[in-house]
Amino acid sequence: MEDMKDLVLNYVINEYQEDEDDEITYDTPLISSGFVDSFSMVSLKVFLEKKFNISIPDEEATPEAFDSVNKIVDLVNGYLEKK
Repeated sequence: MEDMKDLVLNYVINEYQEDEDDEITYDTPLISSGFVDSFSMVSLKVFLEKKFNISIPDEEATPEAFDSVNKIVDLVNGYLEKK
């Protein structure tokens, strides 16, 4: 199975990277660099919830929590541990 970090990174690249010259890594600031906006963050949240069969409360889906692939993976892992 694809590593969660790679899965999230590939999703972000495929859905939100507009310029192929922009490199997106695990630590790239997604929100503060403008790769992901508030609407995109909602679709990313829905993707994560469906893919991992979790529920992320809206108050936990903050720009800070979604600002890098590493932060997103930490958030998802926290909810997977609660299952």
